[in-house]
Amino acid sequence: MPQKPVRIAPSILSADFSALGAEVEAVDAAGADWIHVDVMDNHFVPNLTIGPMVVKALRKHTRKLFDVHLMVTPVDPLIPAFVEAGADTLSVHPESGPHLHRTIQLIKHHGKRAGCVLDPATPLGAIEYVMADLDLVLVMSVNPGFGGQAFIESQLAKIAALRKAIDALGKPIDLEVDGGVNPQTAKQCLKAGADALVAGTAVFAGGPSNYAANIKALRG
Repeated sequence: MPQKPVRIAPSILSADFSALGAEVEAVDAAGADWIHVDVMDNHFVPNLTIGPMVVKALRKHTRKLFDVHLMVTPVDPLIPAFVEAGADTLSVHPESGPHLHRTIQLIKHHGKRAGCVLDPATPLGAIEYVMADLDLVLVMSVNPGFGGQAFIESQLAKIAALRKAIDALGKPIDLEVDGGVNPQTAKQCLKAGADALVAGTAVFAGGPSNYAANIKALRG
């Protein structure tokens, strides 16, 4: 399959939390394709971020796709709330519940896009038998939990392997990368086969007047 044009998904984890609505509007106007929402529970990952109420409040500030990354466990009980709040894609970790296939089916039952997230040590085999049901695979190029971490180079081989697996399957599955993405590592990710990039610090650095240039720089 021909590779899709790159989609840039600014992570609001790096935005100004005192003005999230305005920040979402600013990155939307600056050329963001998706809005990435990092949901952390201080249990599955060592940080606590936002819940469905914030997603619902932000929904009126943009029509762009809400790319919601659920770093929570157990994950299934929270899926309906994020659906109701306005999530478009809900991505989960294989480790975040006992039955990954059932979790994916729950997301699909609500008519939403289903994604799976592979942490740096999680092998491709963890999603081998559910990949055909997915709309997105997200490769974490840092350990989840905090923004601003350095890119883990070993994940480039995983991105390349996933590119081959997705192409062999022949389904339009998005291949997204999150963690340490900047103009330099973005080029490496795209060369390996990624077609969607999450970036926090690299997008939000310098304030709203820089957002358009920052997003453009990530497109290569």
